[in-house]
Order: sequence, then structure tokens, then C-alpha cells
Amino acid sequence: MNISRLDAQLESLRQPAPLDADGALARRYAPVIHFDEQEPFFPSVVGYTIFRESAPSASFPRDIHLTGEAAFGIEYAIWWDWDIQHLYELEHVWVYVDGDGGIAEAEASWHGRYHRMRDEAGRLPTREDRLALYSEPGKHAFAPSPSWLLQRKAKTRASCGARAGAMGVHVTPLFAGVILDDTPLNNRLVHTWLERRRFEPSFTFNKSFDLRSATFVCCAQLIEWIPARVSAWIQELHATIPPGQRRVLRIAHRGASAYAAENSLEAIRAAADLGADMVEIDIRTTADNVPIVIHDSSLRRTHGLEGDVSEFTMEALRQLTAAESPVISFDEALDQCRELGLGLYLDIKRLTTESARAMFASLDARHYLKRTIFGSFRPDYLADIKAARPDARTSILFGTVDIDPVKLAQSIKADYVHPCWENRAEQPHRLLTPAWIKAVREANLGIVCWHEERPSEIAALKAMGVDAICSDKPELLL
Repeated sequence: MNISRLDAQLESLRQPAPLDADGALARRYAPVIHFDEQEPFFPSVVGYTIFRESAPSASFPRDIHLTGEAAFGIEYAIWWDWDIQHLYELEHVWVYVDGDGGIAEAEASWHGRYHRMRDEAGRLPTREDRLALYSEPGKHAFAPSPSWLLQRKAKTRASCGARAGAMGVHVTPLFAGVILDDTPLNNRLVHTWLERRRFEPSFTFNKSFDLRSATFVCCAQLIEWIPARVSAWIQELHATIPPGQRRVLRIAHRGASAYAAENSLEAIRAAADLGADMVEIDIRTTADNVPIVIHDSSLRRTHGLEGDVSEFTMEALRQLTAAESPVISFDEALDQCRELGLGLYLDIKRLTTESARAMFASLDARHYLKRTIFGSFRPDYLADIKAARPDARTSILFGTVDIDPVKLAQSIKADYVHPCWENRAEQPHRLLTPAWIKAVREANLGIVCWHEERPSEIAALKAMGVDAICSDKPELLL
């Protein structure tokens, strides 16, 4: 790790002159933060803003209101290079000071929202006239007492363990269109780096960090500096993590379909048990425009029944398939994945305007769009999805080797290419030539590979540094 380059980039933010009056005021009231004894990441920079009248925040989606006894407010935009799940972290604390110089009120950020920093007894957590907060292990949301954080033990442990690094380069709305490093390859690099730093939180908050020890700059200067900081870390990861060492996404093909009925809740559950990151499921549409999970257009192979899926309503399909492995709705699969912490790789077989709307409504309601990739052999479906939702990630599937994957993906603004070559050769990985991979990478496209159950082929694909591999036996991808 080239620490000197990163240190030099951080040094570019330091002010050679003493802080101005506002900076000195912000430093005077800077909080003390209590961290978990296993916490690996600490703040390095604070962007401050003094509010002497109510106004919108420049770095958080809210208005700052000076009410009651508050003579002025101080906003602290607190920078970490790392959250345990993604590259860069910007959390916030707001301290409101009364006319006598005491702290009248305080608020802090909490997973995209914010709360008053008062404990169960309604008291502000202060120490020697300064705020003293507690930070969630790895995730850094703020709380006025450990009890808030103890209630999230299970979620926090998953974030710091199995889900470490899974969010890659997390571009918040503040930096949309400014931070441009959110590419499939960069996400793999971040996932790799952070997974190596996964840890088991102790929930003993005995590491105290005085925020005064961080670099203080005005908030506008911090916001201007952040994109270059993110890029500097990405360059470092490219230089230090070779292709064969990059974390590959493990996608369970139709769930863990080697062990349970394909596209079933049981197969999804088995995928989670066997270490999958995502499940690939197939999406079709019923006669009443409900998105459902089934591969074939016909019910013959999977259920021994005659008729096309699109001829039946959802209720009719439930009744027809209830005896053995019932057809499940997209919503049922989504809820199962959400419960198990699995991402979704959707192979869109048939979609109508109405079923697409229903699918996106479900994803939005559960805040799951960022954990979903839409794949299809149908470029028109993916083009429509991207046009309707530019923030959706898409993957174009194709079976022939005689196609330009870059031109195909770029024509529909896809994010990934997905060659389906498992039956094309005895060693299909050899079809992924260095020139092929180089062209795809230069276009900032990700590479998802076919379902593969041969250990030698899986090893070869990993050595090439592809982004994801599908398998009926996801444990082989560990």
C-alpha cells in the first residue's frame, strides 16, 4: 500500500495558517466519539459550517433550524475513508449553542436520517461541556448511548462480517455525477479490500476519539476535496490488488438449484446457507401482470403441467402448482432475499409495462434497487429498464462468441456483459481471451460468467479477475 501517496493527498487539505474564527469555534465544541474496541476506521477530516440563522445544509439533505435557546448552530461533516461496507463515509453532527456558550441541543446522523442526541432519560451526553457520542461499529452512525447500538447487534455483525465491502463505491446523492468511480471493477476492488478487514464487534465502546485531532476545514473545501480522495484510493487498490486476488461475486444459479427445486424459496434459502452473495432468478409475467419466478414459458418441465405461464393468473398458478413446488411471486423472492441478506440477479424472460412497474415499486419500497442487477438476453428489455431508471444496474446476456460485447453493452447502456458459454468448449474460460477482457475493462464494464460447477474452470475464471460467477453449487465459489 503506497501510504505516502495517500498521505500527500490528505496533506493537500491541511491549512498552513491557523483556523479562522468560525473554524476555532467549531473546534471548541467538537465532540468526543466513543468507538468499539475492535473498530478499524477513524475520522480524518471535519468540514464545519456555522449557522447563525436557519438555512439548508450544504452536505446533508435537511434544513438547519435555530429554535429555542440556540444562538448559533455548528454542523460537523465528518469524513472517514472507509465504512466497513463501502469506500468513504460522511456522517454528521449538529451542535446548538445557547447565549451563555452552553450546549442547548444536539443532533446526529443515523443511516441516512438524523435524530436528537438525548439518551433514555432525555439528557444530552456531554463531558466537560462537549458532546460525547457513541459510534456504530464499522458503520459509524451516531447514538447518545450504547443502548441504541445494542439493539442493532445482528445487523451490525452482518455488516462487519459477511457483508463487509458489499456496497463497493457508495455514491450518495451529494456526489451523484461528481464521483465517477462507481464501476463494476472498482466495486470488486473495494469489496476485496474491505472483506480482508471484516471483524467481530465487541460492543464495548472503550476507544475514545477526540474529534479535535482531525483536520478542520470549511465544509465547501471538504466537499471539493472528496472526489479526488476517492479516486486516489481507487488508484491505490488497482496498483495493489492483482486480478487473481479480487473478490468474485458468488451468484447462486436459480438459487442453489443443485440442492432444491430451481427458483424456489428453498433454493434461495440454501443459497444463503452455502455462502452466496446473490441469487439469480428468472422473471416472467402472469396473465394479470404479476411478476413471478420461473424459467420456462411452459409449466411442463418444472411442474408436469400443460399450458403457458402467461395464460394463467397468479392465483391460478398457485392452485395448479400447490402440490409440490409452488410458483412464487417476485415479491416473495424479494422478501426472502431481504431477510437473508442476498442480492438479486434477475434474468428477465418476459416483462410487461405493468409488471415492470410492480417490480420497481417493490424494490423501491424495500430500498433494494442498489442490491439488484437486471439481466436479460433481450436488449430491448434492458434498454427500457435503463431509460426508465438510469440508476438501475443492467447486464446483457449472449450465447455467441461472434459478437462485440462492448458495442452490444454500450448500445443499451448496460453495466455488465454476461457471456453464456458453458457449453461452447471443453474449457470455456479460454474463450475469454486477454484482448476480450481488456476491451471490456477499458469500457468500464463488468463481467458476469455462466453457471459453472467444475472447480478447475471456477479457478481459471477467478484467476482472470471476472466480477461474478454463477453456479448451481454456490459453495464451490467460496
